[in-house]
Amino acid sequence: QVQLVESGGGLVQAGGSLRLSCLPSISISGFNRMGWYRRAPGKERELVADIFGYGEANYAESVKGRFTIFVDSAKNTLYLEMNSLKPEDTGVYSCHAAAGMDMYWGQGTQVTVSP
Repeated sequence: QVQLVESGGGLVQAGGSLRLSCLPSISISGFNRMGWYRRAPGKERELVADIFGYGEANYAESVKGRFTIFVDSAKNTLYLEMNSLKPEDTGVYSCHAAAGMDMYWGQGTQVTVSP
């Protein structure tokens, strides 16, 4: 069973930064797409950013210019660098990975941004 282990969440003041990490239990090169989703309190889960094996990255409009998704192949890790955080960025952030028709999710990590 493939596992995705997230880390890096926490409590930060508005304007601050956090970096989330997602470490898969298999080689990251085996995935054709990886992404970060978040679920804010009382809202549906939404895509924050994703990245394809060939390098293209996509971002939700609300995070463009503030968040960066990238892969460090040497560390076999997916990252989400989050800058200029806002209270509305608060939520549970989950790592997602796709390998063909197979989909995997991490357990989620809480990000809380105080005003």
